[in-house]
Amino acid sequence: TSALGVPRTPLTSAPSPRRPPFARVPERKHALLGMFVTASSVFAPRVGAFGAPVSGARAKKRPALVVASFREIPDKKKVTTPSTRTRAVSSDRGGVPSLFPNLEDLAKPFVRAKASLNEGIASFYDESSGLWEEQWGEHMHHGFYPNGSDRDDHARAQVDMIDEALKWAEVDGSKVRTMLDVGCGIGGSSRHIARTFGCDAEGITLSPVQAKRANELSSQVSQFHKTPRGAETTTFESPQTHTPRDEKMTREPRLNFRVADALAQPFPDDQFDLVWSMESGEHMPDKKKFIGELTRVCAPGGKIIIATWCHRDLLEGEHSLPESEQFLLDRICDAYYLPKWCSVSDYERIAKLDVENLTDVKTADWSKEVAPFWRAVIGVALTKRGVLGLLRAGPATVRGGLVMPLMQKGLRDGTIKFNLITATKRA
Repeated sequence: TSALGVPRTPLTSAPSPRRPPFARVPERKHALLGMFVTASSVFAPRVGAFGAPVSGARAKKRPALVVASFREIPDKKKVTTPSTRTRAVSSDRGGVPSLFPNLEDLAKPFVRAKASLNEGIASFYDESSGLWEEQWGEHMHHGFYPNGSDRDDHARAQVDMIDEALKWAEVDGSKVRTMLDVGCGIGGSSRHIARTFGCDAEGITLSPVQAKRANELSSQVSQFHKTPRGAETTTFESPQTHTPRDEKMTREPRLNFRVADALAQPFPDDQFDLVWSMESGEHMPDKKKFIGELTRVCAPGGKIIIATWCHRDLLEGEHSLPESEQFLLDRICDAYYLPKWCSVSDYERIAKLDVENLTDVKTADWSKEVAPFWRAVIGVALTKRGVLGLLRAGPATVRGGLVMPLMQKGLRDGTIKFNLITATKRA
């Protein structure tokens, strides 16, 4: 008999009937189905009412957790998240009340452990970028909502985020001939800025899927000419030999996207007139090295713009965030492959004191201006199309979807901030 208990048909007999679709479920779908079949056994033993970790006598009465899966549940002693610190999964932090039921723990056993932070980031975006593009388009970042007011044109709000950031940083487009997009996603910001300023653009990401898709989209747009894929052969004019603005406009901008580490960029010094990082700084485990690399590749007189998630500034007398706030951030770290968070004051201090050659450093808090975007994203995720899209994408994307309310809560309560940092490299 087969593994399903059905008698096997002899080789000499007529072919057996075609198996129904539900009997031919691929391995990943088996994992997703198993996630829901075993949800109660995963959820109940690990969390109590309102998501508080179960401990003491109540925990001893609970049966041991057993989950049958095609993969091994990661050992909690291993680094199962990309955080720079080794820690157990969030729902096991005894004595810390949870702010929501830890729904993301339903997907956790089905997400493969990653050997490094970079591997986790790459795999997360390899898995989830297609879904984001399908539902939100080419821009993989927040939208801009003036004074926190709702608007229905979310795609336009994402473009406005780029334009408003450039305006806030006082970027002179006539001086931008080459730009670098650090954490480029599928190239939305690069294409928009190249179209706006008539400049060449280079983008880097850890995700091979994103880099490939960014090049495909850029080659499909008629007004752009994609440079050859060979990263090592890509060259740009030096800042000292730029052609005049009117002559530069006679040709189409060149765009190229590649896989590279933002903390070890494959570019020479003084290369780009604009260095752009839209919502990638939160993934950087070494913020000083991150800003140092942005500064190194920026041309003298060029602009650096960082838009990133931060935690709030510490109050007078505080040495760290309260445990409840840190708990919220840790749960988000687990899902989105983030290292330890920092504040915008930390960024400002690094730019002013720890990195040489930067001037005109300024910061802004646009938390209010991005808050409506999370309501829209969650609303889409809760539709039939959104739920099915999450399930098709994979368990890591499901886990990311389940912590979106934590991002919304963090912004609402003031624990999470959406900050901008800009600086000019000294000429």
